[in-house]
Amino acid sequence: MNPEKRLSIVAIACLTTCTIPFVSSLRAAPVAPGQNKSAKEKSNDSRPIVNNSSKYEAVVRIENSSLNPDYRTPWNSGRDSGGNGTGWLVAPNRFLTNAHVVSNSRIVYIKKVGDAKPYRAKILHIAHDCDLAMLELEDPVAFEGVKPFEIGELPQLDTKVKVIGYPIGGERISITSGVVSRIDFLSYSHSAVDLHLTVQIDAAINPGNSGGPVLQDGRVVGVAFQGYSGNVAQNTGYMIPPPVIRRFLKDIEDGEYNHYVDLTMSEFTLLNPAQRAALGLPNDGLGIMVAHAEADGSAGGILKTGDVLMAIDGLPVKSNGLINYEGEDVNMNEIVERKFAGDVINLKIWRERKPMVAKVTLKRFLPYLISAKKYDQKPRYVMFAGLVFQPLDRNLMTAHGIKDLQVRYHYDSYVSDSIYKERPEIIVLTSILPDSINSYFSSYSQSIVDMVNGVKIKTLKDIHTALQKNNGDFVTVRLLGNGRPIVIERSRVTAAQKRIQEKYNVLRDHYLEEPAKAVD
Repeated sequence: MNPEKRLSIVAIACLTTCTIPFVSSLRAAPVAPGQNKSAKEKSNDSRPIVNNSSKYEAVVRIENSSLNPDYRTPWNSGRDSGGNGTGWLVAPNRFLTNAHVVSNSRIVYIKKVGDAKPYRAKILHIAHDCDLAMLELEDPVAFEGVKPFEIGELPQLDTKVKVIGYPIGGERISITSGVVSRIDFLSYSHSAVDLHLTVQIDAAINPGNSGGPVLQDGRVVGVAFQGYSGNVAQNTGYMIPPPVIRRFLKDIEDGEYNHYVDLTMSEFTLLNPAQRAALGLPNDGLGIMVAHAEADGSAGGILKTGDVLMAIDGLPVKSNGLINYEGEDVNMNEIVERKFAGDVINLKIWRERKPMVAKVTLKRFLPYLISAKKYDQKPRYVMFAGLVFQPLDRNLMTAHGIKDLQVRYHYDSYVSDSIYKERPEIIVLTSILPDSINSYFSSYSQSIVDMVNGVKIKTLKDIHTALQKNNGDFVTVRLLGNGRPIVIERSRVTAAQKRIQEKYNVLRDHYLEEPAKAVD
């Protein structure tokens, strides 16, 4: 993943309300009975399947009731929501769909083609980094004898495909046909930070198609998952291709999903002839320059700034960062995409006008996740005397609309400036619940916590521990970039805490579930 290549993303709610077009995932809320269809929906070239054809009985409608966390009031349970998507039988009692179809789930139901009865399902595995999820039915009897779809190969450009699904909240499956128009390495909007192999098609893909199979010659060659909102690109959709699907299925074979690994390097193209000559390279269109290799990442201590990466696992790297893999020019990271934690890749490098070889053992790099959308987890926080402290991440930035320059710098430069080494978590005073004990402190909100009573704050647990210590008459909270600290009288805290919790309905004054380690 290269953070410089991330795309701006919006939620599916913006498909009809936002004026600026963005790539969006495609889960849809059910359409209310009698609701008028838009002109775009009316013109969609879809053909509903009326009968229970065995040809498509492996396709299912998925209905999800979800509870979305509220990062502004993290002690509350959240907001009820829901929607529907599509899935398909990939193995006996194993249904594949998109992660965004079943994220933040409370209850999931599966409906069979031609059968109005909902069947209760549960999530076995969910992979937010590649937007895939595996479900199973509590009682699979309704699908006995149904033949799972087989997974095919990566479709070729200019070949026809069919998208099967339940778009716009429909109760019957529909089919749209199109052509494969591009194979690229693009952002997956569900997490907003992960980039994977993606296939662009010109079949009509609408909200509700998410998770549905894309078929070619009767085999699944993709999973429909995102498209463009607005008027920037009509009839342009994207599907998750077989290599990503197969990697997910391989990963969960041991009963656990272990996520993607990363080379953790950024690069510059090497297209300028003079620049190549200065490095002692021929003008043959091969090699890409290493801009930075994160010290704690897979390539840390192996690749250096200024190195020229010439080949990965024997495949030449072109000067624009592409490799020819399985007959297609794809991003060089596609080699790493197929690997798992502990796998080794072989590199050919040009350093100081000399060739050399190196081996890199791949691992996951978690600091990137500060910029990822989070799902299926409760917001973590500490509330003390009305001061609300939370760890910084994308969800927090969005919920609070944080504009403070100090906070934005730490968020944007968390990886590039290795801030994560000093502060594994950046703790922000996000809001203040007004009370006499914290009067005149409102200007301190949305600031980063540096120390509490002289203790350096590196994690949310640090601040909770420091605030609970009875080591003086006052609690002193120092914030980055602010010379004047917050000072609270300790003798007043117990009464104030009870008063504030009752007034603002704060059932618990903290939630500290430990996050994953910064580097795994």
